[in-house]
Amino acid sequence: MPRLAKRLRVQTPADRRPGQPWRPGTPPPAPVDPDRPAADIRIGYARCSSLTQELQSQLDALEAHGIGRDKIFSEKISTRLKARPEFEKALATARQIKAHAPHCRVILTVYEMKRLGRDAGELTALADHLTAHGLVLEMLAGPLAGIYDPAGPGRILFAFFAAMAETEREAIREATLEGLDAAARKGNHGGRPAVVTDDMIHTLLRRRAAGEPVDKIRKDLIIPTGKRKGHNPSLASVYRALAEHEKAQRYPDAIEQARDEYAALHQGF
Repeated sequence: MPRLAKRLRVQTPADRRPGQPWRPGTPPPAPVDPDRPAADIRIGYARCSSLTQELQSQLDALEAHGIGRDKIFSEKISTRLKARPEFEKALATARQIKAHAPHCRVILTVYEMKRLGRDAGELTALADHLTAHGLVLEMLAGPLAGIYDPAGPGRILFAFFAAMAETEREAIREATLEGLDAAARKGNHGGRPAVVTDDMIHTLLRRRAAGEPVDKIRKDLIIPTGKRKGHNPSLASVYRALAEHEKAQRYPDAIEQARDEYAALHQGF
């Protein structure tokens, strides 16, 4: 029809087929700008210790922030445990969504920073993971509440995490050197006192993870050698040994570096 030839475009239905009558249809969608980010997609994560009841308040805060219950991952788990299955699921879900919708801003949302990790090392590892996969971090409460995009101004927070981790690592290295030196002055070149052995540490970790109090476990431990052979270790010795073990687990390279430095300093003495 001549009058239609002057129009910029003719609206046709999506199911137009040869031989079917023409009828008005909806205009085609506007082209999508690939550089324009789409709506935000949030994945929530909530965690509390198995000994507290803080989980519901976190879930309520995440839902009030507009995150559907089907997009919230939660768990009651001790901060001493490295494995956090629901946290890993939250990260995996965020990665999958980002891979299928690269122009969306995918945000991992938690109530506060302490739900993310136990120490600076874990926070730094998380920051590296979020940066590598183009994910954004959001905290709803606490002194650092806000949205942090590692590709934008939020990278300042991620740099802060890295600085914290390096400071903590250096502190552990120095403490190890001082401990080795103090032990050598007392004639003990073996590092950790023998009152708490590696087997005892293994028993402590296993039974503590099952929910037993440390003091109760301590009463079943027997010192195998030395002046206090046959006795139970003191509670202070047990906690000191656990702290040293956890430091070695977090920064094994710092412990090893300190031992190498100490050996090099005293070589030939």
